[in-house]
Amino acid sequence: MLTRDSSLTIVERIRRDPRFAKGVLTEAATIFLGGEPDVARLMLRDIVNGTLGFEVLSELTGIPAKSLHRMLSSRGNPAMDNLAAIFEAITGHLKVEMEARARKAA
Repeated sequence: MLTRDSSLTIVERIRRDPRFAKGVLTEAATIFLGGEPDVARLMLRDIVNGTLGFEVLSELTGIPAKSLHRMLSSRGNPAMDNLAAIFEAITGHLKVEMEARARKAA
């Protein structure tokens, strides 16, 4: 898990570098789909803190900011529809298109 200092460093880089922000978002989605939702939630929290912020995310998703903070905490457990709304708001804000495809078994 990331320490508070490393999280702040990441948030600052996300604020400065849109390409880095997009890369972190892509990685968060990959990690989530790879079965590590705890890590993905914390990465999403850093992206939100470094980009649109929780108040704007709340406006875009219709989910109260306090609930979003809880969902994207280390103990959060967002429902899939809430997580989809969060991803949709962030990808729209960063102008990123995402597509998920299932891999065929070898």
